[in-house]
Amino acid sequence: MTQSTTLDEVREEYDFLDSDDRYRLLIDLGQTLDDMPDALKTDATLVRGCSASVWVYPTQLVDGRLHFLADSNAAITKGIIALVLLAVQDRMPAEILTTDITAELASFDLKNQLSSNRTQGIPNMIALIRETAERYS
Repeated sequence: MTQSTTLDEVREEYDFLDSDDRYRLLIDLGQTLDDMPDALKTDATLVRGCSASVWVYPTQLVDGRLHFLADSNAAITKGIIALVLLAVQDRMPAEILTTDITAELASFDLKNQLSSNRTQGIPNMIALIRETAERYS
């Protein structure tokens, strides 16, 4: 995922779109994720509690920042994890731990924009990212 797009930029665009275009924006955002090799899509990297399969694999950069690879077998869910990662990607573990990811995503109002099946796994995605940051801090 290129960090050239910020969460604020996506939020600004998202606010002006109707629901169909918001779906397209999420799908497009999911396509910006770095490719995740199939070998990393294992039970150990699977996010539990998602209606679609979602995998998240952390890597630590030389300077200690965390970079996450992620993928999903559903296009919109892939966009959701990409949105979540915009809040934390390439940050230090301590910074991730102080980031309120839920609050960062609140203005997207995903629970009212998407079906409950699509959003039920978001807390688990966030929890996995936080647990990873705790391990690396």
